[in-house]
Amino acid sequence: MAPASQIWLIERGDALLEGALRPASVAMAEGVFATSSAPGARRFDAGGLHVLPGLVDIHGDAHERQMQPRPGIGFPHGLGMRDSAAQLLAAGITTACLGVTLSWEPGLRGIAAWRATLAAVEGLRGQGGCDIRIHCRYEADNLDAVEELLGDMQAGRVALLAFNDHTPGIAKRLPDPAKAAAYAQRGGVPVAEFARMAEAAMARRPEVPAAQARLSAAAQAAGIPMLSHDDATPEARAAFRALGARVCEFPMSEAVAKAARDAGEHVVMGAPNVVRGGSHMGWGSAAPMAEQGLVTILASDYYWPAMLEAAFVLADRGVLDFRAAWALVSANPAEAAGLTDRGRIAPGLRGDLVLVDPARRAPIATFCAGELAWVATGAAGRIG
Repeated sequence: MAPASQIWLIERGDALLEGALRPASVAMAEGVFATSSAPGARRFDAGGLHVLPGLVDIHGDAHERQMQPRPGIGFPHGLGMRDSAAQLLAAGITTACLGVTLSWEPGLRGIAAWRATLAAVEGLRGQGGCDIRIHCRYEADNLDAVEELLGDMQAGRVALLAFNDHTPGIAKRLPDPAKAAAYAQRGGVPVAEFARMAEAAMARRPEVPAAQARLSAAAQAAGIPMLSHDDATPEARAAFRALGARVCEFPMSEAVAKAARDAGEHVVMGAPNVVRGGSHMGWGSAAPMAEQGLVTILASDYYWPAMLEAAFVLADRGVLDFRAAWALVSANPAEAAGLTDRGRIAPGLRGDLVLVDPARRAPIATFCAGELAWVATGAAGRIG
């Protein structure tokens, strides 16, 4: 029998069970949801709260701000990751696939930062809390990193592989002095050096398809789900589909999203898009696209608290019910990431929960793998 500290009974809340919110108790033992409570269980009074599957974030890069809170000002990755882990729990996120860009750029998105981020995440393993995984955002022109990435994939250090292709856009913006300065500052090099590196990367464009094919084959062999990022056209989506990328993230138009959905693929957009009422890039609006069934997953993108808020915003709009809205931030991303052991409250699944005050849309407690990982100030009195 599991120790009492690993047995919980969440009582008097409204739990999202079998597709509906209803009054029910939720039991957990030995890290998973149980059919009934065991003797000696600790109790959490969830009266007035929603008891929901933990948020599964398939793509979030807010951790970058903990490593570089201001352009060119860096802090140790271990310190930044510790702070990120705490913020994730307070946002109700129980599984976080950190979008870590592996680019030819130096600095925040370069190879040294990649190595440091992997090490920082691995340093948190075994400490409980949010299940933090690596979503590699591989920049197409970073050909020098292919061999190392292949090794990391084979070693099980990468959970998701996304194909990015931002280099042409960067090169196009470099004549703008302000944008060039911003890129260079993020990379920690003079503008002229950054421009030289971008030019060198663009010169190797003919080598990109072969590198992508190698990475695709390795990902398929390792069972790593693949995504394509910022697809501009249905034809671009089709090309990445042929590579094995079955998830479309941040499509640049509704036509791209429709092409992906017609192929039975998940489509990811940002939860901040829903909360803010539109894309800050001027692209498609995620809320109506989700209501049309064109968006199946909402990710934190660059702001972790947006995931929980977005589900409530969608439910308030009246087209999607709360169950369907919450699936966008829990069950659906878990499915797309190949995580069949989470995203729903059901016996035998991983005991990931967020208890939410619906009036304030605020997390009150977060459970990860059946353990209380975070509790809001003033809520400790609910624990018995």
